[in-house]
Amino acid sequence: MKIAYLGPKASFTQLAASQIFPSEELVPQSSILDCFNAVKNNEVDKAVVPLENSIEGTVSMTLDYLYDFEVFIETELVMPIAHHLMIHPDNETFEKVISHPQALAQTFHFRYDHFKDISSQDYSSTAASAKLVSENPQEKWAAVANRYSAKLYGLKIIHENIQDFEQNHTKFIVISKTKSALDIPLPRTSEKTSLIITLPEDHAGGLHQVLSVFAWRKMNLSKIESRTLKTGLGNYFFFINVASEWHNVLSQNAIDEIIALGTKVKFLGHYNEYIFEE
Repeated sequence: MKIAYLGPKASFTQLAASQIFPSEELVPQSSILDCFNAVKNNEVDKAVVPLENSIEGTVSMTLDYLYDFEVFIETELVMPIAHHLMIHPDNETFEKVISHPQALAQTFHFRYDHFKDISSQDYSSTAASAKLVSENPQEKWAAVANRYSAKLYGLKIIHENIQDFEQNHTKFIVISKTKSALDIPLPRTSEKTSLIITLPEDHAGGLHQVLSVFAWRKMNLSKIESRTLKTGLGNYFFFINVASEWHNVLSQNAIDEIIALGTKVKFLGHYNEYIFEE
């Protein structure tokens, strides 16, 4: 079985993928969009992509592609994230910090306090930034990445654990064309149902009507987030997580009632959340 992940090697997503699929073939992709397309085009069976970080929030591209692509979520894995500042071993100083936008945001205060005058540059992933630094020793660059990246690409860590908050975790999801839950041998923390809701039109009480469907059934919503439909100002879809077991009657009736309101409902799956602690 082939599993796509946001690469390159030693990215946080590869670490997550290797915990979920320790014996499968892992295929790196250069972007989150490439991961979704690999599933769509049957180049791989499944893909692992980041969904949300405890500091910086939802990965907006992943949410947008969950709306755009016909895929399902099979499982979710929560992993601790530790960032390190690393340079090429031939260098002693650096003049620019390169990393994924989320990693730069998660280390902003450390960099502001210690390297206020050093500029930063967004890159496709933390591991890719480490690879870039390793391949360009003539440039005085530093990367923000994990310890595995430093080892793989032969970089020197000059500051460890530079994330601004100790409780820094990222949620990764497994996506596929199959509407089924994936069980993995790690501690299970919860189960949930994910839905994408699109209102027929913007009118007073529209969202309230949808939320009331869950409220009177005492179904707990652990997440609700709006994203623009990119069709004009004020047009949104809503990503909703229902934190409960799936009940064939209660849960399905809730979805049916929302559809009866004229609302478009995309069922992304009912699945378990697991946690990996190093």
